[in-house]
Amino acid sequence: MEKTNGQNLFLWETHGIHIGTGKDHVKHGIDDVEEVVKLAIKKKHPSITFIIHTPRLTRYRYNSERATDIKFIRGDRAYSEYAGIIETLKNKYEKTIKIKYGIELEWLGSDLGLQWSRSKIFQARNADFVIGSVHFSHEGIPYDGSQAEADELLKVRGSIEKYWDGYFLEMMEMIESTRDMIQVVGHFDLPKLYMPMPDPILKIETSNHFLAKRVRTLLELISEYNLALDVNISGYLKGCGIYPDQVILKRAKQLNIPVAVGTDTHRPEDYSKNYDKAIEYLSDAGYKQYVCFSNNIPAKKPLIDDEAENKKFDILNLGIEVLNQRFNDIKRKVIPNFSFGGEFRSLMNNYPNSTSLGNYNALRVRKGSKSLSIGTEPEIRNDFIEKGLYSHHLDKPGVLSIIFNTLASEEINVETALLNANSDGTGTAVLELNGDENMIKEAVDFIKGTADDKFLEVEYRENIAAPKFNNDKIYLLEVDGVDLPIPTSPQMIITEHNNSAGILLILLSGLAAYNINVNELQLGQRGNKGYAILGVEGKESDIKNVLNNLGPQYGEATYIKLGS
Repeated sequence: MEKTNGQNLFLWETHGIHIGTGKDHVKHGIDDVEEVVKLAIKKKHPSITFIIHTPRLTRYRYNSERATDIKFIRGDRAYSEYAGIIETLKNKYEKTIKIKYGIELEWLGSDLGLQWSRSKIFQARNADFVIGSVHFSHEGIPYDGSQAEADELLKVRGSIEKYWDGYFLEMMEMIESTRDMIQVVGHFDLPKLYMPMPDPILKIETSNHFLAKRVRTLLELISEYNLALDVNISGYLKGCGIYPDQVILKRAKQLNIPVAVGTDTHRPEDYSKNYDKAIEYLSDAGYKQYVCFSNNIPAKKPLIDDEAENKKFDILNLGIEVLNQRFNDIKRKVIPNFSFGGEFRSLMNNYPNSTSLGNYNALRVRKGSKSLSIGTEPEIRNDFIEKGLYSHHLDKPGVLSIIFNTLASEEINVETALLNANSDGTGTAVLELNGDENMIKEAVDFIKGTADDKFLEVEYRENIAAPKFNNDKIYLLEVDGVDLPIPTSPQMIITEHNNSAGILLILLSGLAAYNINVNELQLGQRGNKGYAILGVEGKESDIKNVLNNLGPQYGEATYIKLGS
């Protein structure tokens, strides 16, 4: 939970405010998106989240839609224009508010409907998340249309128990079929809008009834596939209670299922209503945090309004964001493991399976063979380098490439390196080298003779003091167990490469060719592997083009864009 301007409650929504259907005959959500952005800015909210339903196959229609005089596929044109509209608003208001957007994937079955859904995900380019929801039965009758439609489906199925069982089976099929596409399972117990909930569902801790077993299995599927559960406030306004029921939510907490929160509103006047109800509801179930999404990456947010704890969560989310960008889309969904040290140890209360780092004031995020540590107190590997190259130079594209190019020409390998940008338009670099001392000195003389306009000072020294960091930043401290303390920056590159002369030169030459500046660098090694983290400035497409053409010497070359 956060307070903005000391007054307004705020939640980082996932199932947020629904985009409308443009000129379609039956409206569903708001059409004037910009007006809602302005409303959020007026409330001093740091973010707003939009969502849109994927268009449906024609036979999946509400009665209100069938009553129109068109062959109705809701919002097809509005949906195709959705990404562009949001992108325009993001650019217009990027300095004022963070705009996020996702899609609510309509489950239409595992045959043509599944292929249809995959095509709709591609259309919503750069969406931050996907919610998987069941609104329609396989008979084509909606669960949330009207009482008359619910009664019609009840008649088809024969009993309330079979009504609910059909819904849960469809939910299972949806999760099994779309688990690689979705991040959140929408409104778990939607049928309670028009149909009473059978007693066994409310006794899932003790009942042997098939519906209780069905709910338990469904929750276990959500847990096993690392999906989040939609805690949906819209049911409160509709009179059926927040989705899901408190009994189900407490069971989800036992299974460590993360929760995403949303108002699921379709009217501007309901935007940000009942945030307090959601916070109380989650707290009663034992939750202390929830998740939201950017670029399909989950970020954790605390329910408690505590500035110090919020900052720790921000650093944790930054670590998760960096680590997850080192994986493909599917592996990004796998929840990392955590270790906490120093002031971050209080976060262990939120992660029962986490481990301690003792007094080391950092947190560690790990997944598979990849890991990183992050914190606010940088630790320099050594106070000085016994022998190496010292450079004080202009902070401009290509300057670092000159150093590495000249050293490589003399077959000198850079073992470790540290580059810091200064606030005066210059940079300071210290490089620990492996090579003949006379050849190193020749390389230094060559740099002085050919590029003295770019170097204020460059020389081979003994006992070189490492440049000092500013202490008001967040730092990456290590990657995959290799110490690489470096301040985080909006654009970063992480590489794992062969530890031999000239390898890093490939990357630096490519960046220089595209006029991409390297203003921070940490280079380290472990055995025959070299590791590098670079803070860079340049055009995203150019950076990615360089990384895609580095060759087999690079086991990893990841572009990291923070806060995107």
